[in-house]
This record gives sequence, structure tokens and C-alpha cells, in this order.
Amino acid sequence: MCGIVAYIGERAACPILMNGLKRMEYRGYDSAGLALLEDGHIVFEKTAGKIKVLEEQLEGKTFTATAGIAHTRWATHGVPNEINAHPHLDCSGKIAVVHNGIIENFSTLRVLLERKGHAFETDTDTEVIAHLIEEYYDGNLTRAVQLAMSQVKGTYGIAVLSLEQPDIIVAARHGAPLIVGLGEGENLIASDVSAMLEHTKRVVYLGEGEVATVSREGIQISTIDNLPVSPKYQDIEWDLEQLEKGGFAHFMLKEIYEQPATIRNAIRGRLNYDAGTARLNGLKLQAEELLHVKRIIISACGTSWHAALIGEYMIEDLARIPVEVEYASEFRYRSPIVDQGTLVFVISQSGETADTLAALREAKQKGATVLGICNVVGSSIARESDGGIYTHAGPEIGVASTKAFTSQITVLALFTLLLARQRNMSLEKGRQIIDAMDRIPDLVERQLQKDDVIKRIAELFYDKNNFLYLGRGINFPVALEGALKLKEISYIHAEGYPAAEMKHGPIALIDENMPVVVLAQQDQVYDKVISNIQEIKARNGQVIALATEGDTDIARLANHVIYLPKVPYHLMPIVSIIPLQLLAYHIAVLRGCDVDQPRNLAKSVTVE
Repeated sequence: MCGIVAYIGERAACPILMNGLKRMEYRGYDSAGLALLEDGHIVFEKTAGKIKVLEEQLEGKTFTATAGIAHTRWATHGVPNEINAHPHLDCSGKIAVVHNGIIENFSTLRVLLERKGHAFETDTDTEVIAHLIEEYYDGNLTRAVQLAMSQVKGTYGIAVLSLEQPDIIVAARHGAPLIVGLGEGENLIASDVSAMLEHTKRVVYLGEGEVATVSREGIQISTIDNLPVSPKYQDIEWDLEQLEKGGFAHFMLKEIYEQPATIRNAIRGRLNYDAGTARLNGLKLQAEELLHVKRIIISACGTSWHAALIGEYMIEDLARIPVEVEYASEFRYRSPIVDQGTLVFVISQSGETADTLAALREAKQKGATVLGICNVVGSSIARESDGGIYTHAGPEIGVASTKAFTSQITVLALFTLLLARQRNMSLEKGRQIIDAMDRIPDLVERQLQKDDVIKRIAELFYDKNNFLYLGRGINFPVALEGALKLKEISYIHAEGYPAAEMKHGPIALIDENMPVVVLAQQDQVYDKVISNIQEIKARNGQVIALATEGDTDIARLANHVIYLPKVPYHLMPIVSIIPLQLLAYHIAVLRGCDVDQPRNLAKSVTVE
């Protein structure tokens, strides 16, 4: 869960590396550093803290180096301090390494290397890589990296500099993303395309167990076993403007406001009104194959897991196929039953989530057809799945996911429509859903216009230390997601529950100091939710209700009401999550929290 960027070319490397780090700071921000090949030496600059601290340290310093590596860290082994910050050196001071991932056998390797006379200076697992490469180095850096990484167990994306071979940077990847960007007389390496978009859109995604030797002139790829690999070139669709705040105070707020557009992007070209169904060619499945699906497993983490729960409600209700939603982190360790007729979906915004990738591989090993829902073309999940659906949400920089969530729900709705129409759903019903989906972006736009109302509510409750979120049916996962957003960025303890479960424990927490957010739209369980609100009010709880426009009765019960447009039941979550995202955002801002880079979190979770 770290960010790597490397550059080799004709221009000064330091500004390019620093700008790349800033583009990727959402991947980790507890320390940062860089190493430059400067006048026959490896020059280091590194520090604890965010990248702005490193920038301050570099003020007034000028470097002429045209090759270097840099890193922003999310700590796993060793506290965030200057010593543990990357890059790390070998004993000779001639080899420098930056690393994303976890070396699981680093303790064993460290003992073996110490017995051979290697001296360690840090508490990190990464330092063993530098010493291993030193151990194998005989004038060929690429081969030394191949041999060193063959001894490593775990996940890694690395970039390596050698003072003795200043014309190349060697990169290797297993489990953690790494991309080579190809320019004119210069090339870059990074964990994320955001670090290189202003220089090139032509990239090569390294595959599992691949090693890239990158020079100013080009790239050579091989396997860890030193077998040649032909590069697969791709062009990035994202634009540099998408990586800017565009006048918003935070990336998270910008991304909340982008949702009408990103939902449209997820739908565009995928609805067939004449047939009352969806077009999802990326699934790579024939209609007959979908008809034989008897059971669906959806595996995901965090926000994507909440989207999966909403998908479960949709698919079971409309397509009448049993669905199980699994935490990806648990899936591979409980010997899951994947039999004939089981279709497995994995969901990940980045397409690189380590736990979700592990679930994908476990399902494939058991013979399942595995489909991916992700946002990043060329990502590991996109490459390793049998087929899938891109969300087309564009880059999401804020660590707390917003637009990715609504895009995931949207494509799950599209898949549900396709599946249901192949089963028993009528043409008329299919067309009704299509009409409703076409209206959703405009309804989301209407919700965003209520931002001032939500901000005023945030001003009343931002100093509270606990929140409860309640929902029933398809809005229960929305309650979970609303609570997650609040705890992620404001550090308020918040929990989501099915509203009926409140009386089985959580009701003990309710008093005049406990705000309770209740999703209370007019649906088939509306009367039950009203009863739950009565139970809260009887205990002096403060109720913030999300209600359907025109529902005046609920205003007599709730302390505050946020009105939502009336939408079909299965599409409610796309609209109802919007005010909860805004509520979390405004509360976090009022508490003085770092909204885009909340403490202890990173955007792309590439470690288990």
C-alpha cells in the first residue's frame, strides 16, 4: 500500500519524481523519500511525514540527476520515521530499492544475510531486498534482481537503482501493481498511471513474476526465471484534468459531485430498450452459459463489499438466483464450496486489492468462471478474470470511495437486468427498469443540490462521538456504507445495522447524545421503519431521517429530514447514499480532519 515512481531520461529527475509522488500520495503518506544518481553517487533524501515535508527538505537544493527512484509509504514493518522510509541501500551503498508490498519471509532472509556479514539499519522487511540483490550482483543488475526475488515469499512491486549500471532501472512485480510508462528518450515506472499521465499515456502493465529493465531508449521484460516476455502496450484513457481538484476543496467532494457523470458513463451504450435488457459484452459469456448459472458468489472488501450486498438484493429478487456475498479476506481461508453452476464475481475499484485478487485466484483454482467488476483497465483483476464489467468511473483520488461505489451498484443493476431478462422478467418490466436507470443521474444531481441542507445538519452533530445508521432491505447495505464513510474520514465511531436488529443490542446505546440516521423511504417495509423510529424517540435519540419526497408525516417524528426522490426499490441505494456521503464529508471538514488522506488508510490495499 505504497507508491513507487521512477524516472530515467534526459530531464532533471527530481521534480518529475516529486510530482509523481504527489499524484500518488493517496497510496500512503506516513513517510517519503527518493534516491538520485548524482555525480557518481547515490544521493538520498527521505523523511517521516507527508510529501510536503519532503518538499520542504528539498527547498534550496538543486540536483542534475536524470535517473532516480522515489517512494511514499504506508507502514507495515517498522514505525514511520526517517530511517525506515524508503529507499533502502545495500551494504556497499551502490544499490537502492523502493518496495510496495510485504515480504513474508523477511525474518528468515535477514538472519541468513546477517550470517553472511550483511549489516541492517532499519526495521523494514524491504531492506532484505537490497541486501539480497547485493548478494547476487556480479555486474548484471537484472539477473541479480531475478535471483533475489526468486528467494522472496510475499508480494512486491520494486524499482532498483545501481551506481554501477546508471543507464538502467530494474523493476519487478508480484502481487503489487507496477506500470512502465513509455516516452520519447525517457521512461517511467510507477505503481499508478496517475504518476505518469502528464508525461505519457503509452504504458505496459507488468504481469505477475515479471522483471522490466528500463533504459532511456526502451524496455525489456523477462520472467523471474529469465525467460523473455513480449511487452503488451496499452493507451491510458484518463486525462490529466481528472487528477486535479477542479476548484473543489477536496478530491472527495469533487468525486461526490462527479457521480451524475460517472453513473452515466457506467450506463452509456449498455442499455437496449427494444429488447428491455443490458449489453455487457465484456462478460464474454453466451446467453446459454448465463442460463445455466445456479448460484452466484460475490467477493469484495470494504465499500465494494457493501455494493456486493446491494447486488445480492437485486439479483435474488429480480433474477431469482441465490447469491452469497463473501469478504474476500475470508474467502480463500475457509475452503469455499464452488461447484458446477456457480458463477463468481469479484469487485475492486483499483483492480489490485490483494484480498480480492486472492479470492479470484482461489475461485479459479476451484474451476469457477470468475468475472470482475473494476475501474482500472489493465489492472490485475481485469487481466486475470475470465470476463467482466468496467465501471468507467475515472480516477478516484480520495481515499474514501464515493463515485466508485455508485458506479459498482450501477453495473450490478445492469448485470441483474441482463440476467433477469434471460429468466422470467417481462419485456415491459425490463423497459421500466431502463427508463428508471436513465433518470438516475438527474435524480442524483437533484440530491447534490441539497448540499446546504446537509451541511446545516452536520453543523449540529459534528461534535458527537458516536452515530448509529439503520436501514432495512436493500437500504441496509447503504446504512453500512454511510457508517463506514463517517468513521473513515471523521474518526467518529459509527455502526450500521438492519433497523429491526436495533432492539437486539444497539438500542442500549441510544440516549439524547446518540444521533441515529434512518433510511426511511416509502417502500414495502416503511411502516416497520416508522416503528423503529418510534423506539428511538422513546429513548430520546436524535433522528436524522432520509425520507421520500412528499412524506410529511415523518417530519413529526424525526428531528431532521433529508428528502429523496421516489425511485424504484432496486435503484434506491444509488440515490440514498449521496446525502450520507455529503454528511460524512461536512462532519469531517468541521472536525478539521484530512478528508482526502484519513489517518492509517490508503487507497489501493495491496497487502493482505
